[in-house]
Amino acid sequence: MRDADTPMLLHEGEIEAQNRFHGGPTWDEARLAAMLRDRLPPAWAMFLENQPFFFLATANARGECDCSFRGRETHASGEPYPLLRVLDERTLVFPDFSGNKLYNSLGNILVNPHVGLLFVDFQQRMRVRVNGHARIVEDAAAHATVWPGALRYVVVTVAQAYPNCKARIPRMTLAPHADTGHDE
Repeated sequence: MRDADTPMLLHEGEIEAQNRFHGGPTWDEARLAAMLRDRLPPAWAMFLENQPFFFLATANARGECDCSFRGRETHASGEPYPLLRVLDERTLVFPDFSGNKLYNSLGNILVNPHVGLLFVDFQQRMRVRVNGHARIVEDAAAHATVWPGALRYVVVTVAQAYPNCKARIPRMTLAPHADTGHDE
């Protein structure tokens, strides 16, 4: 029996979908609780920090979604800067660099802090999801030792993190990066 103060692991829509499309629950509470975490174990933190990119999902105040690609910038030497840093088991930060100046993701975060991050490693056929709450740090000097060209940073407080199965992840090998620094 669930305590009134214990949050539901699945929301009403997820429960409805399981009942409607599967004929009943597909996950028992113990299995689900073992998979869903509210913090990043050290191995997951290392996995996230070692990725070359991730996808960032945001939504505006009306719930209209947007998904963007976040990749690494490179030094003049061609070496990549870190994609993100895991500050502690509940917090990660990533830089915001100059882009197309539409500010889709940042604008959404300003009116709706809920975000989803999807990390896919096509070489190892692994993926991890991180859902949480974001805030924008506008002080460009805050993490300038890590990302000297960043204009600002996004700090995410982890609410839910979990791995996904490797089904349907194609095995791919990354090609060497030859960034010219110019838009194509």
